[in-house]
Amino acid sequence: MSTATEQPTYNYKVVRQFAIMTVVWGIVGMAVGVLIAAQLVWPALNFDTAWLSFGRLRPLHTNAVIFAFGGSALFATSYYVVQRTCQVRLFSDTLASFTFWGWQLIIVLAAISLPLGMTSGKEYAELEWPIDILIAVVWVAYAINFLATVKIRKTSHIYVANWFYAAFILTVAILHIVNSAALPVSMTKSYSAYAGAIDAMAQWWYGHNAVGFFLTAGFLGMMYYFVPKQAERPVYSYRLSIVHFWALICTYMWAGPHHLHYTALPDWTQSLGMIMSLILLAPSWGGMINGMMTLSGAWHKLRNDPILRFLVVSLSFYGMSTFEGPMMAIKTVNALSHYTDWTIGHVHAGALGWVAMISIGATYHLIPRVFGKEAMYSSNLINVHFWLSTIGTVLYIAAMWVNGILQGLMWRAVNADGTLTYSFVEALEASHPGFFVRWMGGAFWVLGMLLMAYNVFMTVRSAEAKPVAQTA
Repeated sequence: MSTATEQPTYNYKVVRQFAIMTVVWGIVGMAVGVLIAAQLVWPALNFDTAWLSFGRLRPLHTNAVIFAFGGSALFATSYYVVQRTCQVRLFSDTLASFTFWGWQLIIVLAAISLPLGMTSGKEYAELEWPIDILIAVVWVAYAINFLATVKIRKTSHIYVANWFYAAFILTVAILHIVNSAALPVSMTKSYSAYAGAIDAMAQWWYGHNAVGFFLTAGFLGMMYYFVPKQAERPVYSYRLSIVHFWALICTYMWAGPHHLHYTALPDWTQSLGMIMSLILLAPSWGGMINGMMTLSGAWHKLRNDPILRFLVVSLSFYGMSTFEGPMMAIKTVNALSHYTDWTIGHVHAGALGWVAMISIGATYHLIPRVFGKEAMYSSNLINVHFWLSTIGTVLYIAAMWVNGILQGLMWRAVNADGTLTYSFVEALEASHPGFFVRWMGGAFWVLGMLLMAYNVFMTVRSAEAKPVAQTA
């Protein structure tokens, strides 16, 4: 407790652990993504090996980026923010340590089982039932620790970032436990407890809310703390943040059916999902505007602060992807976009532009503070990382937009006699240049993450340290 990097009031050990693993898993998850992107350009890169095939590595990539990288960032920032804003140490250091080691074990088990083909086949919920149970146990421990810390707070109010973190934690627990209900037939194989269209509906209720709560509500909690702190300005409108919170959580849960347009799902359910997706535009943009307007009077800081650039540009991509999502939920647009690369572009506008960039900005903000350093080792490296990430994201999503519209138009083109004008292989061949540009965008991202790892390593090992501030 006496060392300069130790915090006598707060538990920063678990924050440091999760922050470091955020960088590590970011590199791993994105590197796997670049490999499978390369396989679509150069198919021989699967080396005729089942474990390295696109179908096995793709769920490994999504789980690594969402739950390993994004999850570690959420654990790190939520544990940091709840202590700072409640001005009290975490409820239980034991539970904090359990959530860290438990989450890392889950990630390692996923990295082993998915390439071996052990999968439930559910999007974002591919892990088999023993790992699902472990996820539930770790997540309930996380919920208890976070909410109990809020309960013993020394402040009278609950800061809005903690509202978003709490909603994300509670909702993800419900989503995971309900959707993962299964009938095991062995230790490595199970079948869903639901059947047919009901199973599809339960899956996309979960799948879209993995986006809505894991990848949105949790990171909005991040936004409401780190943007004001880095900009050194109060949140633009506290009232708007509360309206944003309630509107978002009351709307998001209903949007899942837009993934199932033109399927066996009842038509009224599809239409309800479309309508609720369109309504969702309002709270999403309310939050984005609140974050942007927080910089009122501080825009000049963007010239010299690359960390703030990460945070602000992430809000720009959040606004863009939350406009694009409701638009793609409209049935007539969906008829063109669905099953094409346009959907992949939309997902990555949110995943790279919003989730990854705000995670990186928040991590750069907190690393010096929890390790007792004056600042990051190199501001110039952060700046280079910012431009690599921004250019990489633009390359990625632009390539997928072009590919998606191209594919949609080719697939629905018909001759005068009603036969298809183009074969699937012709559409695939036409997509090849876009696949290459997408791979380039991903390579930019991995390079940026490697620079971040070096910057974090040099920051942590640097000799100078300062006492860690105990105020919020």
